[in-house]
Amino acid sequence: FGGLLNEHRHWTHPVIHETLVDLLMIQQRIHRGIFAVMDGTFAGDGPGPRCMIPHVKNVLLASRDQVAIDAVAARLMGFDPLRDVKCIRLAHELGLGCGDPQEIRIVGDEEAATENWHFVGPYRRMTFAARMQHLIYWGWLKRFLEWSLKTWLAPWAYIASVVYHDTFWYPLFGRKRVREALRSPWGRLFRNFESVEATESGYPDVGPAGGGFVRGLGASLALSLRILWTCLREAPEALFRGKRRCPASTPPRP
Repeated sequence: FGGLLNEHRHWTHPVIHETLVDLLMIQQRIHRGIFAVMDGTFAGDGPGPRCMIPHVKNVLLASRDQVAIDAVAARLMGFDPLRDVKCIRLAHELGLGCGDPQEIRIVGDEEAATENWHFVGPYRRMTFAARMQHLIYWGWLKRFLEWSLKTWLAPWAYIASVVYHDTFWYPLFGRKRVREALRSPWGRLFRNFESVEATESGYPDVGPAGGGFVRGLGASLALSLRILWTCLREAPEALFRGKRRCPASTPPRP
């Protein structure tokens, strides 16, 4: 998504499902035979990607069928892939892969594939930012604000996102979730990776839990201001305007 669409990918958010299917068609034309691996050691529930609730699930999925791997992941989370996830249904109907779990053969840990994690998804626990985004792209704010995201005014949305997520949400809510994740076996392995030793069966000892990875409130706020400055400095619209202001160079005369 970000690699192929690059700077203007936010233009496609109102038609995100159709866009993902279009990108899958392009991928299958230029990169045949891609093998996908999905890391489900942690799985996130809720409004993503920043504000999800992490759950340790200890699952790894792999497939050469990009649609099938998403369908199995959706089913594990408790959704009906063909009913609840539009991009999976569209890709399945276009023959880009198999989105029907009944037609997908599971090898490996077949018992894990039957789990249902009963995730609620992104809509029941929406943050303020998520609700505003939905109103802008699909609700009553669309006619008033969406047009600005396709002009040089677009950085207002980047600023709003950084202010909400990095200056408000993470210091007050996100840090607690990060601490809880770091107390899990995977979090402890991440923290102690350089000091623990692996055996033939993996990492029997993942080391102690401890602090040091989660910034304090003051440090988090300071970091959010640096992120905000970077956001403004590197906004695609700002770079584009800067390029237009630069006079065209005159080729040297022979």
